[in-house]
Amino acid sequence: MKVMVLEDDKEIGAWVRDGLTRAGHTVDLVTDGKDALIAATTREFDVLVLDRMVPGLDGLSVLKSIRAAKVQTPVLFLTALSDIDDRVEGLQSGADDYLSKPFALTELEARVSVLGRRAAPSSASEVTKLVAGDVTLDLLKQTCMRRGQQIDLNGKEFRLLEALMRAKGRVQTRNMLLEKVWDMNFDPTTSVVETHMSRLRAKIEKPFGDTIIRTIRGAGYVIDAA
Repeated sequence: MKVMVLEDDKEIGAWVRDGLTRAGHTVDLVTDGKDALIAATTREFDVLVLDRMVPGLDGLSVLKSIRAAKVQTPVLFLTALSDIDDRVEGLQSGADDYLSKPFALTELEARVSVLGRRAAPSSASEVTKLVAGDVTLDLLKQTCMRRGQQIDLNGKEFRLLEALMRAKGRVQTRNMLLEKVWDMNFDPTTSVVETHMSRLRAKIEKPFGDTIIRTIRGAGYVIDAA
């Protein structure tokens, strides 16, 4: 699973990151609440582990903000605040689990795994079609329809549109699209995303005289949820 950990204590953060990595997870470690909020609302994670007392923006505020942004990623609070009122406040604000410091790494690993399994869709409910407005992608037939018309997309264009539609309402950065569609890490020299985005828009927008993919200057691209 892909896990984000918000922890400002460098030793604890490294310990948690290394432990979850050894358990087979991919871990992004951040030390500031504002950075955690940006990451949680612009990138896809399976579980978020939030320390409550961090600089900048505290963990509880991060949680409330991501829930207000309709991000439903499971959240585990990891904190020294262990009073029952603190736990209740965290759970009522949208946390899924609570682990008090000090804690055993094995218990944290188990709780993260449980939250990830709970959130993962079962094979019986696996998504086979994606819909955004009047655009429909059939993932089994690999077809794209808009207003009753089939749109011929090549493989990369289809995957690019799929990535945007799976995250509809959430901004997808250039690097996120590079990773999802081309399996590439950051490459400041490539214009492959921009090139394919232009071709995709020429097929899915120009013939219909409107815009469904918004460019967020300095951030990325988004298809609205409507």
